[in-house]
Amino acid sequence: MAAIASGSFDVKLGPMPLDDVAIGRMSIEKQFHGDLEATSRGQMLTAMTQVKGSAGYVAIEMVAGSLHGKTGTFVLQHSGTMTRGDGDTIVTVVPDSGTDELIGLAGTMTILLEDGGHSYEFDYTLASR
Repeated sequence: MAAIASGSFDVKLGPMPLDDVAIGRMSIEKQFHGDLEATSRGQMLTAMTQVKGSAGYVAIEMVAGSLHGKTGTFVLQHSGTMTRGDGDTIVTVVPDSGTDELIGLAGTMTILLEDGGHSYEFDYTLASR
């Protein structure tokens, strides 16, 4: 079944100990609202460059809650780059990470930044059992 979920989310990022001057590490805590009512926890690694607005990041987050009324957990994998302020991010469901009513979940999430707020569009499929 193909579907699209959308809504907003709140995020808290917290610094973690640095292993290298150019590499940063942060904790992630999110509260999703809308078609995805869930919380998530994860970690992010960042790489900053000497050019303002250029960087890269990777992150993994475990999401727990309900998606269009179906409950369970799943894992999102992030990969993003910024080139002088222009960003490109890919957020994908880790294959076979869905549990309970979300077994068989696959898809990609687009993160939208507008007026200082975060929102998402989640294009997903849920294989029937």
